[in-house]
Amino acid sequence: MRIITILNKLHYLKSFVYKNDHIEEIDGEKAFVVDIIPRKNSKAVCPICKLVCPTYDHQKKPRLYEFIPLWGMKVYFRYLSRRSVCFICGVHVELIPWAEGKNHLTKAFQIFLAKWARRLSWKETAEIFQTSWDSVFRSVKSVVAFGLKHRRLDNITAIGVDEWQYSRGHKYLTLVYQINDNMKRLLFVTKDRTKQSLHTFFDEFGEKRSQQLKYICTDMWRWYLDVISERTPKALNILDRFHIVQNLNKAVNKVRIEEARFHQQEGYEAILKHTKYCFLKRKENLTANQECKLKDVLRYDLKSVRAYLLKESFQLFWSYKSPYWAEWYLKKWCTRAMRSRLDPIKKFVKMLRNHQPLLMNWFKAKKAYSSGTIEGLNRKINLVTRKSYGFRSYEILKIALFHTMGDLPEPELTHRFC
Repeated sequence: MRIITILNKLHYLKSFVYKNDHIEEIDGEKAFVVDIIPRKNSKAVCPICKLVCPTYDHQKKPRLYEFIPLWGMKVYFRYLSRRSVCFICGVHVELIPWAEGKNHLTKAFQIFLAKWARRLSWKETAEIFQTSWDSVFRSVKSVVAFGLKHRRLDNITAIGVDEWQYSRGHKYLTLVYQINDNMKRLLFVTKDRTKQSLHTFFDEFGEKRSQQLKYICTDMWRWYLDVISERTPKALNILDRFHIVQNLNKAVNKVRIEEARFHQQEGYEAILKHTKYCFLKRKENLTANQECKLKDVLRYDLKSVRAYLLKESFQLFWSYKSPYWAEWYLKKWCTRAMRSRLDPIKKFVKMLRNHQPLLMNWFKAKKAYSSGTIEGLNRKINLVTRKSYGFRSYEILKIALFHTMGDLPEPELTHRFC
């Protein structure tokens, strides 16, 4: 079976014909070259208005368009483009169906590279398919641009907002995710974590869609909370258990560190040595050695033990279903914690009281939405950056994140090549 026969079955070109195929040496390597000619009596198409136009003349030299490699050899389409004379747009090089503009990669090869670039690093993709890193980047960029243009943003009722540090020197991204039950994807990325960053999202998202939002999960970053209350006053701003438990663990660990330092300075026995994860882990996740160590430490009257017991009793708060009784228990716990004489715990209680209405929204939403989903998506970002050993610039990182996590539609082809 000839290559032309395969191409006619898998990559049919309307108004064009595969003329012949042969092996040539291009850039010092052997490659398959397939010549393309216009179908008899076909006319050129204006690339701007898409109208059929008469031919003005031809380009001087045929161009090569890189196609998907076959049997470890590169494949090129060769075509001598016509110039069309459009009575509306003037003289332009005709529109061809297998490539866009002056791009030397065919659309099929771009989509092929973009799919593999989602599984491998861009460098690995380029090496395996005998092309350059820039070709992979342009392919991903083209597919992402198409996806952002054609994605649907209807029926979004729940979003999550978070920041992520992408470089040293306090350089952050503001990330907005859709966290509906049936769809979890990246919606928006921008630099910094300022009010303007989140305002930009709502401006692009649109006033009508913003008013349809019912649930918004965030952390306790003040500027995010202010923008959300201003732009979507009807939505429930949920401050969920993930960030609360994280801050409580930090408070308990701070008590342990301060007490261990005091024991060391006073020459006491190092009882709290190697107990960090004994205090911070859940009971069911403790190893056998950590469980024994924790039992030994709990026999002593220590500040760290008091902090640990407060942390464990706070877990009961999450078991309530009624917002009323959950709030009742929270008030009781806060009163007891303020009497503990543990400064890190008292600081945590003040934070709870300042954000209590947002915390109770988690129960009003019936525990359906949480920032745990957002943190899981953030871990995917870490995997994307580690796989590629970082990215050259913010713009490239943005494209990579949308490509991997945006769940974007892709251009359709007559055949799936991977």
